[in-house]
Amino acid sequence: MKKKLLKMMSVCVMSGLILTACTGNAQGTKESASKNGKTEETEGEVSEKKEEVKVPEEMTDEEIEEHKGGFSAGASVHDPSIVKDKGTYYIFGTHMESAVSKDLRNWKSFSSGVDKKNKLFSNLFDEPMEAFAFVGKNSDNWYSVWAPDVIYNKKMGKWVMYFSTSSTYKKSSICMAVADDIKGPYEYKTRLLDSGFNYKTSKETAFYDYHTKTELKNYLENSDYDNSKWPNCIDPTVFYDADGKMWMVYGSWSGGIFLLEIDEQTGLPIHPEQDDENGVDTYYGKHLIGGGHNSIEGPYIMYDETSGYYYLFVSYGALQAKGGYQIRLFRSKNVDGPYADVNNKTFGTVVDHSEFGLKMMGNYTFPSLAWTYMAPGHNSAFIDDDGKMYVVYHQRFDNNTEFHEPRVHQMFRNEENWLVAAPFATMGETLPEEGYEKELLNGTYYMVNHGTDIGSTIHEAAKVELDTSSGTLSGKMSGTFELKEGTPYVTFKSGDDEYKGVFIRMEDEAGNDVMCFTAAGSNNNKTIWGVHYYKTDDDAPKGEAEAEADASDGEKESDGQ
Repeated sequence: MKKKLLKMMSVCVMSGLILTACTGNAQGTKESASKNGKTEETEGEVSEKKEEVKVPEEMTDEEIEEHKGGFSAGASVHDPSIVKDKGTYYIFGTHMESAVSKDLRNWKSFSSGVDKKNKLFSNLFDEPMEAFAFVGKNSDNWYSVWAPDVIYNKKMGKWVMYFSTSSTYKKSSICMAVADDIKGPYEYKTRLLDSGFNYKTSKETAFYDYHTKTELKNYLENSDYDNSKWPNCIDPTVFYDADGKMWMVYGSWSGGIFLLEIDEQTGLPIHPEQDDENGVDTYYGKHLIGGGHNSIEGPYIMYDETSGYYYLFVSYGALQAKGGYQIRLFRSKNVDGPYADVNNKTFGTVVDHSEFGLKMMGNYTFPSLAWTYMAPGHNSAFIDDDGKMYVVYHQRFDNNTEFHEPRVHQMFRNEENWLVAAPFATMGETLPEEGYEKELLNGTYYMVNHGTDIGSTIHEAAKVELDTSSGTLSGKMSGTFELKEGTPYVTFKSGDDEYKGVFIRMEDEAGNDVMCFTAAGSNNNKTIWGVHYYKTDDDAPKGEAEAEADASDGEKESDGQ
């Protein structure tokens, strides 16, 4: 244990020294210690000499293999939606799963299971079970409760949960529940929207409060619900815009992603006037993106006051480990769009949607990871009290199971205000505004290009060499890179492709000290990640005295000291 603590302290101290050198905190004056312990400044002498940067050695392939590892989040929550209250983080997910954490890394479950025994709700399974009245039971002859989102409604003075019930790929309802405590119990209140109706079942919904019987034909195809054009009413998330108005974004596959304003006084939707020209339906709201039953789901909109953008996160692909699940990003200056990608494009019904939306991450692996990471997706996102931004999602693994855990990665704005995620789960790292010394950025990086594919392909890390003296990179990707002085920003150029991002020093999931870059395409929808492995003091060859000290520590540990 002491050895581990010493190793961590060594890394922290070393990191602190390097960051101090980078921040320009050196006094700039020549100092000498006097006999009485005070510091004396030599008059008239000002030293411009820069403190020498201590650059750790980089690990070899063999050393990286020896330092493989990972961690368990301690809970399994699918489709995690995050909210913070009184310094504590909570995630709520599908199947009435929820968990709590103090550090965004270690989670403890506090509710599980779709039944009355789960105390997350007080009355969901009380007769007449109105939340399931329209959708009924699923193919397993039970009930589905999917993808909740919890927000504190300031005017209601309540925690409000928006969630969905469903029985087929298109027959679904969005519901609302309220609680006085963030952990519940939540009291079911009402259904807000229904999808998947036909001539016979339409009367079981609120559709006719907003449309006539004659208009019903516009929502049907071959006498059944037209889910290529209209939404599947699941995956609701609610947020405040820059003006303090509340909105709900929702949808999965089917007709795509839709948006409705929410009345903050009641928590209920404000149904807009019909505006066919601008894609606004009085019942379902405004169509934002997607359609034609292309894979797109789990929408989440985060407003960032710093950039002035609304960021729309969605997931493509199927959610299974080999289904190609992945996180994509669009943005807009207006809450109701249009939402566009780095090529300033959006999409509706198209044959192939893989080239639309910035792909933030998909299937990938790095040499230090104990497992290959598969199908990251259905994320939420937030800006913490200290200004740090995070993306929160569920992660599967290449282990022949569908097991999943929550993961939280810090995000950063690049120079063009596109968001890029750190390659590893957060450990409290901080991005220095002034960047890093060039000497720390040299060397071998293991680079992943996430591409734009939607499938089971695993993007494996390949070596690239960065030379800061010439600004060149070689290996799997060749070209040039430019550091913006006094910042963490970097621009990579390779052929016709350009990527803009940042360097961030952090720990990987095995606890290794690493320098990373994360960058988004400026003219393509790809994201690249690179990892440079530093060798710590414990990895260096030991002299006889050090070896004896370690042996002594080991004896003390075994003696319980």
